[in-house]
Amino acid sequence: MDAKEIVLKTMAEAGKPVSAGEVATVSGLDRKEVDKAFAELKKEGAIVSPVRCKWAPAE
Repeated sequence: MDAKEIVLKTMAEAGKPVSAGEVATVSGLDRKEVDKAFAELKKEGAIVSPVRCKWAPAE
């Protein structure tokens, strides 16, 4: 699994909007990897920010 898949899976399992730091802590990925994955997922429209500084998978 690549970092983007792990980030999306972690977000889905959380069941609520989460920050990049929370994703890094839960998934065990390095924070830099999570930030890079977040940037790519935002560009693709795969994640949305329903709350300031928190992200969730797009519906």
